[in-house]
Amino acid sequence: MATKHEQILRYIEGLEVGEKISVRQVARALSVSEGTAYRAIKEAENQKLVNTIERVGTIRIEKKKKENIEKLTFAEVVNIVDGQVLGGRNGLHKTLTKFVIGAMQLPDMEKYIDAGSLLIVGNRERAHESALNAGAAILITGGFDTAESAKRIADELDMPIISTSYDTFTVATMLNRAIYDQLIEKEILLVEDIITPLEKTIYFEPSDTIEYFNQVNRKSAHSGYPVIDENKKLVGIVTSRDAVGKEEHLLIRDVMSTHPVTVNDKMTVAAAGHNMIWEGVDLTPVVDRDDYLEGIISRRDVLKAFQMAQRQPQQGETIDDIVRNQMADVPEDPTSLAFTVTPQLTNHFGALSYGALTTILTEFGSQLLKQNKRSEGVPESLTVYFVKQVPLGGRVLVKSRILHLSRRSVKFSFDFVHNQEVIASAMVMYQLFEK
Repeated sequence: MATKHEQILRYIEGLEVGEKISVRQVARALSVSEGTAYRAIKEAENQKLVNTIERVGTIRIEKKKKENIEKLTFAEVVNIVDGQVLGGRNGLHKTLTKFVIGAMQLPDMEKYIDAGSLLIVGNRERAHESALNAGAAILITGGFDTAESAKRIADELDMPIISTSYDTFTVATMLNRAIYDQLIEKEILLVEDIITPLEKTIYFEPSDTIEYFNQVNRKSAHSGYPVIDENKKLVGIVTSRDAVGKEEHLLIRDVMSTHPVTVNDKMTVAAAGHNMIWEGVDLTPVVDRDDYLEGIISRRDVLKAFQMAQRQPQQGETIDDIVRNQMADVPEDPTSLAFTVTPQLTNHFGALSYGALTTILTEFGSQLLKQNKRSEGVPESLTVYFVKQVPLGGRVLVKSRILHLSRRSVKFSFDFVHNQEVIASAMVMYQLFEK
């Protein structure tokens, strides 16, 4: 049976896009406390089912698919620019297709405006009405108001007019930053991207026998299987090792492991892979917040995802990408790399930052893994035991050495050399994914 929290989320998901909701309304409709309704609405906001706007309220918005995640709704624009809605509130749930900066004559501006776009402009009232009639929304910069006639058009067409105190350049920068951040989010692989869903998952019930397990296991390539009750709730996991040598009349509940390692579908693949290595498991059940089984992921799935991600074009640039872009190979020595301390790699004193140093260590270690082991791994421990400051513009050579290499782990040592002097030494240990 679904929890109250789940019931509220399903209720919200079933509302019409654009409909306003409130804590009191949800509490009354589903006979729950206002505290429970508030927590569920916040979760719906995290899942991008609703958007809350100051002085407007909470609005049901269309949940964007991952491939369209970089598109903003007008409600999100209001929050990004700390805006005030002057008209067209009923259209806040709509998605904008592009934004146009109105820094030109009206006839020229009209060539670039079409339905679904957002015109960023100052207090040019003729431009406001012209854009609204073309099906565009308006973002007025400088904190200006607009004519009452424009507000009436906005209400009739359900196209928002938003006012912000920021100038045009700042607003364009803020919107670009928001889209850019969502592009980065789009590239991050989640468990939901690689899950084997429940309908394709082989699972057992506690009352199944070892004999039945052996019959199924002989036909499958898996080494472990989730165990669920009659409500599809996860109660354990059973592996070939659990069943080997056991009498065939025994039940799964007698040999299964309870409290298995699990993940949820919104966890990153990197975090899920980390957990699998840490716990030494090959298969992990994917469950919802109430432990109902949604599917499984395997180490093979994680490895394939990592390999696929490396072949994809990168659209958003993270801090790690910025650091990685400064790293250069040393042609005469494949076990070394070089980098220059650019402004992006410095702390507030203008010297190489510890964060950049750590990123360089882990990224270089991953490269060396592929060269020596042709494998994927995650850093388990990192120690930097001697540091001198490297100034802005300094050229640094990083020399590596393998201290220990085994089937499950590898240890590297690194020396950072600047002006022929060792300025930092470090050791990184990686746990390896087994294919």
